[in-house]
Amino acid sequence: MLLSTLQQSSSLLICIIFVLGLLVGSFLNVLIYRLPVMMQSNWRRECLEYLQMPAESAPSEPFNLLWPGSHCPVCKTEIKAYQNIPVISYLVLRGKCAHCAAPISLRYPMIEALTALCSAVVAWHFGYGLALPFALILTWSLIGLSFIDIDQQLLPDSITLPMLWLGLILSLFSIFADSHASIIGAVAGYSSLWTIYQLFKLLTGKEGMGYGDFKLLALFGAWLGWQYLPLIILLSSFVGSAIGITMIAFKGHDAGKPIPFGPYLAAAGWLALIWGDLFNRLYLDMVGL
Repeated sequence: MLLSTLQQSSSLLICIIFVLGLLVGSFLNVLIYRLPVMMQSNWRRECLEYLQMPAESAPSEPFNLLWPGSHCPVCKTEIKAYQNIPVISYLVLRGKCAHCAAPISLRYPMIEALTALCSAVVAWHFGYGLALPFALILTWSLIGLSFIDIDQQLLPDSITLPMLWLGLILSLFSIFADSHASIIGAVAGYSSLWTIYQLFKLLTGKEGMGYGDFKLLALFGAWLGWQYLPLIILLSSFVGSAIGITMIAFKGHDAGKPIPFGPYLAAAGWLALIWGDLFNRLYLDMVGL
């Protein structure tokens, strides 16, 4: 009954997906902070094993995406469920901890609102159908990857590689692209940035980007097909250059300090997912093709 109602009412579908996006955004806040910490802990343990050094004592409590529960970073008081309602709790508490009144970063509700908004746009664009849940999964993954890259200059393989394989699997059913375009897209996406990386390193002796960026573009090639790669590269390079120049010129950003490229790739790839056909038609019209 509910599914048939959602199929007939796009407005209800968008509203439900918006609320779902708020909840997922709350989880993404946890993922963005905890996944890099978990990865660093695993790297340290593996390094100690490789160097045949004594392993560190295990922590008294597990640390993962589910445990421990959310708590104030200042007073360590556990945040109750009714204090953890996405966006609403932040507004009710006026951006402060209910126990110690320590300020809570505005970034948390912003990520929740961004996830909800992007999810609603995906629901509006794809509507009720098989493409919708997969487009949502991709959208949520891109948001998590973007903010992890902003914080750590890291695009975790634990997110990019499963999503890349998922894109290849979906191509068997031609949900977003057929297998031919998907396989070529994955190969071309990785190899194109890898080639640019090698040429830049050869000419300057510096590394212009990380391998995570190669995998992210390969991900988009697998999901959308090779036809969208030029658009994604063009959009991400233009926006990244504009923001980078602005940061250096007006915010005193050190020109020698690297700026993560993953968020620009992610944004460009998401735009291609939603409006890629429109962008490609506009470009072809501009060049007279």
